[in-house]
Amino acid sequence: MASHLHADRSAPQPPDRGTLDALITQARTLRGGLDAVRRGAGGNAGDGAGTDPGVAGADPRTRWQRALCELAVHQLDDLGSQLDQLREGMPPEAPRAWPIADQPPEETSARTPGAAYGTPPASHHEKPSQLVGRVGSAEWNLLTDAVAWSAELYRIFGRTEEDGPLSLDELPSWVVAEDQPALAAAFTDCLVDGRAIDREFRLVRPDGSVRTVHMVGEPVLDDEGSTASMWAVVRDVSELRRSEHAVRESRDSLQRERHIAQTERRVAVELQEAVLPPWRGSLRFPHGDERTTGALDLAAHYLPSASSALIGGDWYDAMELPDGATLLTAGDLTGHGVTATSGMAMLLGAVRGMALAGVEPGALMGHLNQLLDSSAQPSLGSALCCRYEPRSRTLTWAQAGHPPPLLFRGGVGSVLRRPEGVLLGVPRAYYRSVSGPVRRQATSV
Repeated sequence: MASHLHADRSAPQPPDRGTLDALITQARTLRGGLDAVRRGAGGNAGDGAGTDPGVAGADPRTRWQRALCELAVHQLDDLGSQLDQLREGMPPEAPRAWPIADQPPEETSARTPGAAYGTPPASHHEKPSQLVGRVGSAEWNLLTDAVAWSAELYRIFGRTEEDGPLSLDELPSWVVAEDQPALAAAFTDCLVDGRAIDREFRLVRPDGSVRTVHMVGEPVLDDEGSTASMWAVVRDVSELRRSEHAVRESRDSLQRERHIAQTERRVAVELQEAVLPPWRGSLRFPHGDERTTGALDLAAHYLPSASSALIGGDWYDAMELPDGATLLTAGDLTGHGVTATSGMAMLLGAVRGMALAGVEPGALMGHLNQLLDSSAQPSLGSALCCRYEPRSRTLTWAQAGHPPPLLFRGGVGSVLRRPEGVLLGVPRAYYRSVSGPVRRQATSV
Protein backbone atom coordinates (compact mmCIF):
# COMPACT_ATOMS: atom_id res chain seq x y z
CA MET A 1 0.00 0.00 0.00
CA ALA A 2 1.30 3.47 -0.82
CA SER A 3 2.40 5.60 2.07
CA HIS A 4 -0.31 8.03 3.16
CA LEU A 5 0.28 11.74 3.53
CA HIS A 6 -0.71 13.50 6.75
CA ALA A 7 -2.35 16.87 6.79
CA ASP A 8 0.02 18.26 9.44
CA ARG A 9 3.27 17.53 7.63
CA SER A 10 5.79 20.32 7.12
CA ALA A 11 5.72 22.45 3.99
CA PRO A 12 8.07 21.41 1.17
CA GLN A 13 11.25 23.38 0.64
CA PRO A 14 11.63 25.15 -2.73
CA PRO A 15 14.16 23.69 -5.18
CA ASP A 16 17.60 25.27 -5.50
CA ARG A 17 17.26 28.26 -7.85
CA GLY A 18 20.74 27.92 -9.33
CA THR A 19 20.08 24.33 -10.34
CA LEU A 20 16.75 25.31 -11.88
CA ASP A 21 18.36 28.14 -13.85
CA ALA A 22 20.93 25.70 -15.25
CA LEU A 23 18.20 23.24 -16.23
CA ILE A 24 16.14 25.99 -17.87
CA THR A 25 19.19 27.10 -19.88
CA GLN A 26 19.78 23.53 -21.04
CA ALA A 27 16.12 23.14 -22.01
CA ARG A 28 16.23 26.36 -24.05
CA THR A 29 19.43 25.21 -25.78
CA LEU A 30 17.76 21.94 -26.71
CA ARG A 31 14.71 23.84 -27.95
CA GLY A 32 16.88 26.04 -30.16
CA GLY A 33 18.65 23.01 -31.59
CA LEU A 34 15.31 21.36 -32.25
CA ASP A 35 14.20 24.36 -34.32
CA ALA A 36 17.12 23.70 -36.68
CA VAL A 37 16.12 20.04 -36.94
CA ARG A 38 12.51 21.06 -37.67
CA ARG A 39 13.64 23.29 -40.52
CA GLY A 40 15.60 20.41 -41.98
CA ALA A 41 12.54 18.16 -41.70
CA GLY A 42 10.29 20.69 -43.41
CA GLY A 43 8.75 22.05 -40.21
CA ASN A 44 8.05 25.70 -39.48
CA ALA A 45 10.18 26.85 -36.59
CA GLY A 46 8.73 30.31 -36.60
CA ASP A 47 6.05 29.58 -34.03
CA GLY A 48 5.23 27.10 -31.36
CA ALA A 49 2.37 25.58 -33.27
CA GLY A 50 4.65 24.13 -35.93
CA THR A 51 3.35 22.48 -39.06
CA ASP A 52 0.72 19.91 -39.63
CA PRO A 53 2.52 16.54 -39.68
CA GLY A 54 -0.06 15.21 -42.12
CA VAL A 55 0.21 18.06 -44.62
CA ALA A 56 -0.90 16.99 -48.07
CA GLY A 57 1.77 16.34 -50.66
CA ALA A 58 4.48 15.25 -48.24
CA ASP A 59 5.90 11.76 -48.59
CA PRO A 60 5.44 9.36 -45.64
CA ARG A 61 9.03 9.73 -44.45
CA THR A 62 8.73 13.53 -44.34
CA ARG A 63 5.40 13.33 -42.50
CA TRP A 64 6.97 10.97 -39.95
CA GLN A 65 9.93 13.32 -39.42
CA ARG A 66 7.61 16.30 -38.98
CA ALA A 67 5.42 14.42 -36.50
CA LEU A 68 8.45 13.42 -34.42
CA CYS A 69 9.65 17.02 -34.39
CA GLU A 70 6.24 18.26 -33.25
CA LEU A 71 6.15 15.67 -30.47
CA ALA A 72 9.61 16.72 -29.30
CA VAL A 73 8.50 20.36 -29.39
CA HIS A 74 5.53 19.59 -27.15
CA GLN A 75 7.70 17.74 -24.67
CA LEU A 76 10.46 20.37 -24.54
CA ASP A 77 8.00 23.25 -24.25
CA ASP A 78 6.21 21.39 -21.48
CA LEU A 79 9.51 20.79 -19.69
CA GLY A 80 10.41 24.45 -19.98
CA SER A 81 7.05 25.61 -18.63
CA GLN A 82 7.27 23.25 -15.65
CA LEU A 83 10.80 24.37 -14.82
CA ASP A 84 9.65 27.99 -15.00
CA GLN A 85 6.84 27.22 -12.58
CA LEU A 86 9.26 25.55 -10.18
CA ARG A 87 11.55 28.58 -10.28
CA GLU A 88 8.77 31.12 -9.79
CA GLY A 89 7.05 29.15 -7.04
CA MET A 90 3.46 28.01 -6.50
CA PRO A 91 0.77 30.13 -8.21
CA PRO A 92 -1.11 32.10 -5.53
CA GLU A 93 -4.50 30.66 -6.45
CA ALA A 94 -3.44 27.04 -5.85
CA PRO A 95 -5.48 25.59 -2.95
CA ARG A 96 -2.52 23.96 -1.18
CA ALA A 97 1.01 22.70 -1.62
CA TRP A 98 1.05 19.64 -3.88
CA PRO A 99 2.19 16.59 -1.87
CA ILE A 100 4.04 15.21 -4.86
CA ALA A 101 6.49 18.11 -4.60
CA ASP A 102 7.92 16.45 -1.46
CA GLN A 103 9.33 13.60 -3.50
CA PRO A 104 12.68 13.70 -5.26
CA PRO A 105 12.47 14.16 -9.05
CA GLU A 106 13.62 10.58 -9.66
CA GLU A 107 10.83 9.09 -7.54
CA THR A 108 8.21 11.37 -9.08
CA SER A 109 9.15 10.29 -12.61
CA ALA A 110 9.12 6.63 -11.66
CA ARG A 111 5.72 6.81 -10.00
CA THR A 112 4.11 8.95 -12.64
CA PRO A 113 4.61 7.61 -16.16
CA GLY A 114 2.66 10.48 -17.61
CA ALA A 115 4.67 13.13 -15.80
CA ALA A 116 7.02 13.47 -18.74
CA TYR A 117 4.10 14.66 -20.82
CA GLY A 118 2.53 17.93 -20.04
CA THR A 119 1.43 21.22 -21.33
CA PRO A 120 1.33 21.48 -25.07
CA PRO A 121 3.40 24.29 -26.55
CA ALA A 122 1.90 27.73 -26.76
CA SER A 123 0.86 28.80 -30.22
CA HIS A 124 1.95 32.13 -31.65
CA HIS A 125 -1.03 33.89 -30.03
CA GLU A 126 -0.86 32.18 -26.60
CA LYS A 127 0.56 34.03 -23.62
CA PRO A 128 2.74 32.31 -20.99
CA SER A 129 -0.07 32.67 -18.47
CA GLN A 130 -2.31 30.63 -20.78
CA LEU A 131 0.35 27.94 -20.98
CA VAL A 132 0.31 27.58 -17.20
CA GLY A 133 -3.45 27.01 -17.43
CA ARG A 134 -2.82 23.52 -18.85
CA VAL A 135 -1.92 22.21 -15.37
CA GLY A 136 -4.42 22.53 -12.53
CA SER A 137 -4.79 21.25 -8.98
CA ALA A 138 -7.67 20.34 -6.69
CA GLU A 139 -8.46 19.08 -3.19
CA TRP A 140 -11.65 17.39 -2.04
CA ASN A 141 -12.23 17.52 1.75
CA LEU A 142 -14.18 14.42 2.74
CA LEU A 143 -15.01 15.74 6.22
CA THR A 144 -16.55 19.08 5.24
CA ASP A 145 -17.41 18.34 1.57
CA ALA A 146 -15.42 21.45 0.65
CA VAL A 147 -13.80 21.43 -2.78
CA ALA A 148 -10.94 23.73 -3.82
CA TRP A 149 -9.91 24.09 -7.46
CA SER A 150 -7.11 26.18 -8.91
CA ALA A 151 -7.99 28.68 -11.63
CA GLU A 152 -6.13 26.53 -14.14
CA LEU A 153 -8.37 23.55 -13.45
CA TYR A 154 -11.46 25.62 -14.19
CA ARG A 155 -9.95 26.49 -17.58
CA ILE A 156 -9.14 22.86 -18.34
CA PHE A 157 -12.75 21.84 -17.65
CA GLY A 158 -14.16 24.85 -19.49
CA ARG A 159 -15.90 26.11 -16.35
CA THR A 160 -15.88 29.44 -14.56
CA GLU A 161 -15.33 30.04 -10.87
CA GLU A 162 -18.97 31.14 -10.71
CA ASP A 163 -19.94 27.62 -11.86
CA GLY A 164 -18.03 26.24 -8.91
CA PRO A 165 -15.86 23.11 -8.68
CA LEU A 166 -17.09 19.57 -9.26
CA SER A 167 -17.44 17.11 -6.41
CA LEU A 168 -16.02 13.60 -6.64
CA ASP A 169 -19.55 12.33 -7.29
CA GLU A 170 -20.10 14.81 -10.13
CA LEU A 171 -16.71 14.42 -11.81
CA PRO A 172 -17.32 11.03 -13.55
CA SER A 173 -20.35 12.43 -15.40
CA TRP A 174 -17.98 14.81 -17.22
CA VAL A 175 -15.90 11.91 -18.51
CA VAL A 176 -16.63 10.00 -21.73
CA ALA A 177 -18.58 6.81 -21.04
CA GLU A 178 -15.72 4.47 -21.96
CA ASP A 179 -13.41 6.06 -19.35
CA GLN A 180 -15.90 6.34 -16.47
CA PRO A 181 -15.46 2.81 -14.97
CA ALA A 182 -11.66 3.11 -14.79
CA LEU A 183 -11.85 6.57 -13.19
CA ALA A 184 -14.43 5.43 -10.62
CA ALA A 185 -12.21 2.45 -9.75
CA ALA A 186 -9.20 4.76 -9.34
CA PHE A 187 -11.16 6.98 -6.93
CA THR A 188 -12.26 3.94 -4.91
CA ASP A 189 -8.72 2.56 -4.73
CA CYS A 190 -7.46 5.95 -3.57
CA LEU A 191 -10.10 6.64 -0.90
CA VAL A 192 -10.53 3.08 0.42
CA ASP A 193 -7.15 1.39 -0.11
CA GLY A 194 -4.92 4.46 0.00
CA ARG A 195 -3.50 3.89 -3.47
CA ALA A 196 -2.11 6.77 -5.50
CA ILE A 197 -4.04 7.88 -8.57
CA ASP A 198 -2.21 7.81 -11.88
CA ARG A 199 -4.88 7.82 -14.57
CA GLU A 200 -5.53 9.35 -17.96
CA PHE A 201 -9.08 10.01 -19.16
CA ARG A 202 -11.08 12.11 -21.60
CA LEU A 203 -13.47 14.76 -20.39
CA VAL A 204 -16.27 16.48 -22.31
CA ARG A 205 -16.42 20.22 -21.80
CA PRO A 206 -19.61 22.32 -21.94
CA ASP A 207 -18.88 23.40 -25.53
CA GLY A 208 -18.75 19.74 -26.59
CA SER A 209 -14.99 19.61 -27.08
CA VAL A 210 -13.13 16.60 -25.71
CA ARG A 211 -9.85 17.02 -23.84
CA THR A 212 -7.44 14.30 -22.74
CA VAL A 213 -6.16 14.87 -19.21
CA HIS A 214 -3.73 13.06 -16.94
CA MET A 215 -4.48 12.98 -13.20
CA VAL A 216 -2.12 12.12 -10.35
CA GLY A 217 -3.11 12.31 -6.70
CA GLU A 218 -3.11 10.70 -3.25
CA PRO A 219 -5.30 10.58 -0.13
CA VAL A 220 -4.39 12.75 2.87
CA LEU A 221 -4.94 11.17 6.29
CA ASP A 222 -5.79 12.84 9.56
CA ASP A 223 -4.04 12.11 12.87
CA GLU A 224 -6.18 9.03 13.41
CA GLY A 225 -5.24 7.50 10.07
CA SER A 226 -8.60 8.16 8.42
CA THR A 227 -8.86 9.68 4.97
CA ALA A 228 -9.47 13.38 5.42
CA SER A 229 -9.15 14.61 1.86
CA MET A 230 -7.86 13.77 -1.58
CA TRP A 231 -5.64 16.02 -3.65
CA ALA A 232 -4.96 15.79 -7.38
CA VAL A 233 -2.96 17.47 -10.10
CA VAL A 234 -4.62 17.44 -13.53
CA ARG A 235 -2.66 18.09 -16.70
CA ASP A 236 -4.18 18.70 -20.14
CA VAL A 237 -2.24 16.42 -22.53
CA SER A 238 -4.57 16.69 -25.53
CA GLU A 239 -2.09 18.28 -27.92
CA LEU A 240 0.65 15.91 -26.82
CA ARG A 241 -1.52 12.86 -27.45
CA ARG A 242 -2.46 14.22 -30.87
CA SER A 243 1.22 14.61 -31.68
CA GLU A 244 1.92 11.06 -30.51
CA HIS A 245 -0.97 9.83 -32.65
CA ALA A 246 0.45 11.70 -35.65
CA VAL A 247 3.84 10.06 -35.05
CA ARG A 248 2.26 6.60 -34.96
CA GLU A 249 0.22 7.24 -38.10
CA SER A 250 3.14 8.66 -40.06
CA ARG A 251 5.43 5.84 -38.88
CA ASP A 252 2.86 3.23 -39.91
CA SER A 253 2.44 4.94 -43.28
CA LEU A 254 6.20 4.93 -43.81
CA GLN A 255 6.43 1.25 -42.89
CA ARG A 256 3.58 0.41 -45.27
CA GLU A 257 5.27 2.31 -48.09
CA ARG A 258 8.57 0.53 -47.44
CA HIS A 259 6.82 -2.83 -47.37
CA ILE A 260 5.07 -2.08 -50.65
CA ALA A 261 8.33 -0.90 -52.22
CA GLN A 262 10.17 -4.03 -51.05
CA THR A 263 7.38 -6.26 -52.36
CA GLU A 264 7.32 -4.48 -55.72
CA ARG A 265 11.09 -4.74 -56.01
CA ARG A 266 11.03 -8.46 -55.22
CA VAL A 267 8.30 -9.09 -57.80
CA ALA A 268 10.08 -6.93 -60.38
CA VAL A 269 13.39 -8.75 -59.82
CA GLU A 270 11.72 -12.16 -60.06
CA LEU A 271 9.91 -11.13 -63.24
CA GLN A 272 13.06 -9.71 -64.79
CA GLU A 273 15.12 -12.78 -63.94
CA ALA A 274 12.41 -15.02 -65.39
CA VAL A 275 12.36 -13.15 -68.71
CA LEU A 276 15.96 -12.12 -69.40
CA PRO A 277 18.41 -14.66 -70.84
CA PRO A 278 19.55 -17.21 -68.25
CA TRP A 279 23.06 -17.50 -69.64
CA ARG A 280 26.03 -15.71 -68.13
CA GLY A 281 29.43 -15.08 -69.63
CA SER A 282 29.95 -15.80 -73.34
CA LEU A 283 27.73 -17.68 -75.78
CA ARG A 284 28.25 -18.87 -79.39
CA PHE A 285 25.54 -18.74 -82.06
CA PRO A 286 24.74 -20.84 -83.94
CA HIS A 287 25.32 -23.74 -81.58
CA GLY A 288 27.26 -26.77 -82.70
CA ASP A 289 30.41 -26.91 -84.79
CA GLU A 290 33.05 -24.45 -83.59
CA ARG A 291 34.18 -24.09 -87.21
CA THR A 292 30.80 -22.80 -88.40
CA THR A 293 31.35 -19.94 -90.85
CA GLY A 294 30.13 -16.58 -89.56
CA ALA A 295 29.45 -17.77 -86.01
CA LEU A 296 28.90 -15.13 -83.31
CA ASP A 297 30.57 -14.98 -79.91
CA LEU A 298 28.18 -13.12 -77.59
CA ALA A 299 28.72 -11.55 -74.18
CA ALA A 300 26.29 -9.47 -72.12
CA HIS A 301 26.13 -7.90 -68.69
CA TYR A 302 23.24 -6.01 -67.10
CA LEU A 303 24.20 -2.85 -65.19
CA PRO A 304 21.19 -1.42 -63.31
CA SER A 305 21.06 2.24 -62.37
CA ALA A 306 23.12 3.10 -59.30
CA SER A 307 20.85 6.07 -58.47
CA SER A 308 17.63 4.10 -57.96
CA ALA A 309 16.71 1.06 -55.90
CA LEU A 310 13.83 0.27 -58.29
CA ILE A 311 14.10 -2.20 -61.14
CA GLY A 312 13.55 -0.67 -64.57
CA GLY A 313 12.17 -2.00 -67.83
CA ASP A 314 15.53 -2.71 -69.48
CA TRP A 315 16.10 -5.87 -71.47
CA TYR A 316 18.58 -7.62 -73.73
CA ASP A 317 18.18 -10.90 -75.57
CA ALA A 318 19.84 -13.22 -78.06
CA MET A 319 18.02 -16.10 -79.71
CA GLU A 320 18.87 -18.57 -82.47
CA LEU A 321 16.14 -18.64 -85.12
CA PRO A 322 14.95 -21.77 -87.00
CA ASP A 323 16.61 -20.73 -90.29
CA GLY A 324 20.04 -20.39 -88.63
CA ALA A 325 19.91 -16.61 -88.20
CA THR A 326 20.42 -14.94 -84.83
CA LEU A 327 18.12 -12.39 -83.18
CA LEU A 328 19.83 -9.69 -81.10
CA THR A 329 17.68 -7.16 -79.26
CA ALA A 330 17.94 -4.62 -76.47
CA GLY A 331 15.59 -1.97 -75.16
CA ASP A 332 14.17 0.00 -72.29
CA LEU A 333 10.70 1.08 -71.17
CA THR A 334 10.12 4.27 -69.19
CA GLY A 335 9.35 3.88 -65.50
CA HIS A 336 10.39 1.52 -62.74
CA GLY A 337 8.93 -1.28 -60.71
CA VAL A 338 6.42 -3.98 -61.54
CA THR A 339 4.65 -1.89 -64.21
CA ALA A 340 7.85 -1.38 -66.19
CA THR A 341 9.10 -4.97 -65.86
CA SER A 342 5.71 -6.45 -66.79
CA GLY A 343 5.58 -4.18 -69.86
CA MET A 344 9.12 -5.25 -70.73
CA ALA A 345 8.12 -8.90 -70.45
CA MET A 346 5.20 -8.30 -72.81
CA LEU A 347 7.38 -6.57 -75.41
CA LEU A 348 10.18 -9.11 -75.23
CA GLY A 349 7.71 -11.95 -75.66
CA ALA A 350 6.26 -10.19 -78.71
CA VAL A 351 9.75 -9.65 -80.17
CA ARG A 352 10.61 -13.33 -79.83
CA GLY A 353 7.30 -14.46 -81.29
CA MET A 354 7.49 -12.19 -84.34
CA ALA A 355 11.16 -13.05 -84.94
CA LEU A 356 10.33 -16.77 -84.90
CA ALA A 357 7.57 -16.04 -87.43
CA GLY A 358 10.14 -14.46 -89.77
CA VAL A 359 9.13 -10.80 -89.39
CA GLU A 360 12.05 -8.56 -90.42
CA PRO A 361 13.35 -5.91 -87.96
CA GLY A 362 11.70 -2.84 -89.53
CA ALA A 363 8.21 -4.36 -89.63
CA LEU A 364 8.78 -5.89 -86.20
CA MET A 365 9.39 -2.41 -84.74
CA GLY A 366 6.16 -1.16 -86.29
CA HIS A 367 4.17 -3.97 -84.69
CA LEU A 368 5.83 -3.32 -81.32
CA ASN A 369 4.89 0.34 -81.57
CA GLN A 370 1.22 -0.51 -82.20
CA LEU A 371 1.25 -2.96 -79.30
CA LEU A 372 2.69 -0.42 -76.88
CA ASP A 373 0.47 2.42 -78.09
CA SER A 374 -2.72 0.37 -77.61
CA SER A 375 -1.79 -1.23 -74.28
CA ALA A 376 -3.81 -0.60 -71.11
CA GLN A 377 -0.89 1.35 -69.64
CA PRO A 378 0.65 3.34 -72.53
CA SER A 379 4.30 4.24 -72.13
CA LEU A 380 7.33 5.11 -74.21
CA GLY A 381 10.28 2.88 -74.91
CA SER A 382 13.43 2.57 -76.95
CA ALA A 383 14.48 -0.61 -78.71
CA LEU A 384 17.09 -2.08 -81.02
CA CYS A 385 16.44 -5.21 -83.09
CA CYS A 386 19.11 -6.95 -85.19
CA ARG A 387 18.96 -10.05 -87.40
CA TYR A 388 22.30 -11.58 -88.25
CA GLU A 389 22.72 -14.05 -91.16
CA PRO A 390 25.86 -16.12 -90.47
CA ARG A 391 26.16 -17.55 -93.99
CA SER A 392 26.28 -14.15 -95.68
CA ARG A 393 27.66 -12.28 -92.66
CA THR A 394 24.87 -9.74 -93.07
CA LEU A 395 23.40 -7.65 -90.25
CA THR A 396 19.90 -6.21 -90.73
CA TRP A 397 18.72 -3.89 -88.00
CA ALA A 398 16.10 -1.35 -86.99
CA GLN A 399 15.78 0.99 -84.04
CA ALA A 400 13.17 2.97 -82.11
CA GLY A 401 14.79 5.95 -80.42
CA HIS A 402 17.84 3.84 -79.59
CA PRO A 403 21.54 4.66 -80.18
CA PRO A 404 23.03 2.79 -83.15
CA PRO A 405 25.51 -0.07 -82.63
CA LEU A 406 29.25 0.59 -82.73
CA LEU A 407 31.44 -1.59 -84.96
CA PHE A 408 35.13 -2.15 -84.14
CA ARG A 409 37.72 -3.88 -86.34
CA GLY A 410 41.48 -3.60 -86.36
CA GLY A 411 41.44 -1.02 -83.59
CA VAL A 412 39.17 1.31 -85.54
CA GLY A 413 35.57 2.03 -84.55
CA SER A 414 32.62 3.33 -86.54
CA VAL A 415 28.94 4.06 -85.98
CA LEU A 416 26.49 2.12 -88.12
CA ARG A 417 24.16 4.17 -90.31
CA ARG A 418 21.00 4.75 -88.31
CA PRO A 419 17.66 3.98 -89.99
CA GLU A 420 14.50 6.01 -89.40
CA GLY A 421 12.61 5.30 -86.16
CA VAL A 422 11.20 7.21 -83.18
CA LEU A 423 10.44 5.99 -79.67
CA LEU A 424 7.95 3.17 -79.28
CA GLY A 425 4.51 4.28 -78.15
CA VAL A 426 4.13 7.17 -80.63
CA PRO A 427 1.00 6.93 -82.82
CA ARG A 428 1.44 6.42 -86.58
CA ALA A 429 5.22 6.10 -86.39
CA TYR A 430 7.19 4.51 -89.23
CA TYR A 431 10.29 2.34 -88.93
CA ARG A 432 12.88 1.31 -91.53
CA SER A 433 15.66 -1.23 -91.45
CA VAL A 434 19.12 -1.21 -93.02
CA SER A 435 21.50 -4.04 -93.88
CA GLY A 436 25.25 -4.25 -94.13
CA PRO A 437 28.10 -6.76 -94.12
CA VAL A 438 30.02 -7.73 -91.00
CA ARG A 439 33.65 -8.66 -91.60
CA ARG A 440 35.64 -11.33 -89.81
CA GLN A 441 37.05 -10.47 -86.36
CA ALA A 442 34.71 -7.48 -86.08
CA THR A 443 33.20 -6.54 -82.72
CA SER A 444 29.82 -4.86 -82.44
CA VAL A 445 28.66 -3.06 -79.30
